[in-house]
Amino acid sequence: MSEDDLPQSDQIDGAPHPRETVKLFGQDAAQNGFLEAFNADRLHHGWLLTGPKGVGKATLAWQIARFLLATPKSDGGGMFDDAPQIAQSLAIDPEHPVARRIQAGSEPGLFSVKRPYDEKTKKLKSQITVDEIRKLKNFFALSATDGGRRVVIVDSADEMNVSAANALLKLLEEPPADTVIFLISHQPSRLLPTIRSRCRELRLSTLNAEDMAAALEQADVETDHSAAMGELASGSVGEAIRLSQSGGMRIYADLINLFSELPQMNRPRALALADSAVGRGSEERYEMLLNLIDLFLIRVARTGATGQLPGVEAAPGEADLLGRLSPTPHKTRAWAEVAAEITSRSRHGKSVNLDPAAMVLDTVWKIQQTAQS
Repeated sequence: MSEDDLPQSDQIDGAPHPRETVKLFGQDAAQNGFLEAFNADRLHHGWLLTGPKGVGKATLAWQIARFLLATPKSDGGGMFDDAPQIAQSLAIDPEHPVARRIQAGSEPGLFSVKRPYDEKTKKLKSQITVDEIRKLKNFFALSATDGGRRVVIVDSADEMNVSAANALLKLLEEPPADTVIFLISHQPSRLLPTIRSRCRELRLSTLNAEDMAAALEQADVETDHSAAMGELASGSVGEAIRLSQSGGMRIYADLINLFSELPQMNRPRALALADSAVGRGSEERYEMLLNLIDLFLIRVARTGATGQLPGVEAAPGEADLLGRLSPTPHKTRAWAEVAAEITSRSRHGKSVNLDPAAMVLDTVWKIQQTAQS
């Protein structure tokens, strides 16, 4: 089995790899921020690409990598030389040799650091280990040293363990010549402060409805409820793709139907929901179910805090339910507290391999108790 056939930690199932994505939607500010630095000859050696998960950070990193490796370095020139051209766009012709090599995964000036596949467990490892960072030593030794650039993409930096983070910090402190390192981070506050301080940040934002629809069309994701999906995905293309691939819209509609009778609870429905998270091949549904319960609670608390119902319902009957569950500031605080508690319990339950059905039922009963109180 080739590496391309193995699961990739930097690719969403059912979506193109970020290196294959032609256009980045909704992130003009981040793209222009990099171009301004490049054109002003202030190309920092370390870049931290931040923002919510799934908004295009990896796509931007690969886009910039193509641009840097395909754009010749200025030799400084003399006083009679032509002025250097100002780059207006990061776009590179798909037929350019660099673009074709990157597409094929054979560009010698580019190295991608990510969670590796474990042949023993037949799963992706849970962290980026120091061994992955040490591979950069060979990359720097074998890659071009004739004045060309080298690019490293770490996706995601949040997944590095302590040893890997410290090894990367040394590279940022003493970067090899003509090397640019891009760190993708969904939660930069979890990174070492010394790593953050040695990088220039590019912040990416969530997408509006128009950009979301265009990005989903580019990814060949067909949906009959794009508005509701965009609302539930909170402007994240990656999350919208996950919702589409995992039946997330149907799962969320089931949750709304189940909770529509609160403070009462339809026990057979609750048991059926819990049973759906058990069995072979149900791991993805279980993960999606817990995430959607967290999101539901956040939407309940937000509705009470703002006093405004969502402009778009993520499922039929959602707006009425949210308004009914969180009518006062006191109730809003209760939902915010239970949301934090359930999120913590879910993380603990997954870490100790608690029975999924028991975990779901425990969460549902906790929500009922909060509604009754």
